[in-house]
Amino acid sequence: MTPHQRVLTTLDHRAPDRVPIDFGGTMVTGIHVSVVAALRDYYGLERRPVKALDPGQMLGLVEDDLKTAMGIDVEGVFRRATRFGFPLDDWKPFRMYDGLEILVPGQFNYTLDDNGDTLMHPQGDVSAPPSARMPKDGYFFDAIIRQDPIDEDRLNPQDNLEEFGPVSEAELKHLAESAHAARATGRAVIASFGGTSFGDIALIPAPALKHPKGIRDITEWYMATRARRGYVHQVFQKQCEIALANFARIQAVVGDRIDVVFVCGTDFGTQKSSFCSVESFDELWLPYYKAINDWIHRNTNWKTLKHSCGSVAKFYPSFIEAGFDIINPVQCSAAGMDPEVLKRAFGDRLIFWGGGVDTQKTLPFGKPGEVREEVLRRLEVFSANGGYVFNAVHNIQARTPVANVVAMLAAVKEFHGRPRTGVHSD
Repeated sequence: MTPHQRVLTTLDHRAPDRVPIDFGGTMVTGIHVSVVAALRDYYGLERRPVKALDPGQMLGLVEDDLKTAMGIDVEGVFRRATRFGFPLDDWKPFRMYDGLEILVPGQFNYTLDDNGDTLMHPQGDVSAPPSARMPKDGYFFDAIIRQDPIDEDRLNPQDNLEEFGPVSEAELKHLAESAHAARATGRAVIASFGGTSFGDIALIPAPALKHPKGIRDITEWYMATRARRGYVHQVFQKQCEIALANFARIQAVVGDRIDVVFVCGTDFGTQKSSFCSVESFDELWLPYYKAINDWIHRNTNWKTLKHSCGSVAKFYPSFIEAGFDIINPVQCSAAGMDPEVLKRAFGDRLIFWGGGVDTQKTLPFGKPGEVREEVLRRLEVFSANGGYVFNAVHNIQARTPVANVVAMLAAVKEFHGRPRTGVHSD
């Protein structure tokens, strides 16, 4: 099978010739720049600075030569602008604290505070208050909360919608060209169009806005989902209307060059529990997710992907009701996320995209043999009868040993030649 055929077969809940692999297709299935650089060295590829595709998480662009070396089957299409409001172009050098030279967008403009921390500024404007911070010995940026005092009598849902609006002609042109180029690779194409992550706390602080208004403190937002539900509904309703109008314009220019849409990265789980009840999810989020998914399934052949970290098995029936086809990252280390149970209960209705190896402990801190064993166990469970795309549990983090990443990929290759022996508990 070609990579495209392999993924389409998987999305149809059928077993392909081998399990397809995604690394770098989205901002939740990526690889830190430090590891991308190490992998390029390992495979003997041309030595050149890695581009920071996501300057916040410092995820590296996995270029075509590295995709081929790793056996990757998925190509990503991304919005032109970063979460900080500047475009991914006019690349320039930047040195990480450990000395690694990478490339960042031209409007990646920063200052240093008295502690030596790197401060990111929205839209590259250093005269505006910084919206993110990378510690002087860190590897990625954390959002800086810029919350004005809240006046309950003057709260206006429009303030939490400032970053949402009609997709521009320049963005449409970029997406059309990116989709055409992605389809030409022969890989399956997953697109991130933006605008549909309802209440995503990575975006609530509005790192692209110079002076955000509304509810922008993460703690305040979580409280609002309980105490100000009418306000949240108004924000989600208008955001949904804008997104649906944008989807119609985007679909007109990208057509069937897209196979999967990354709809939402809002997390609902923690390591041991969840941020809300199923009843709250069904009231606040489900109607808007369903509207997005219904439009996509009615008007396109695209499949839809929902990302949520943590212990979220109890939300799976609601994710299915909302119309999601794919779940990521399948955090098997969280409470109630046993792979065998998930596959048996939901494998006929959900595609599992991820969960191949733990990125909190096993991949960064285990030995190559331990990585191999975990990958083989997960593959045995998740790949049974198809419906599985291999990826780790979320992004591969900074300084993860390249030997472990190689062991992970080698285990996937080894699994392809192994006879199936039944499902193992993880």
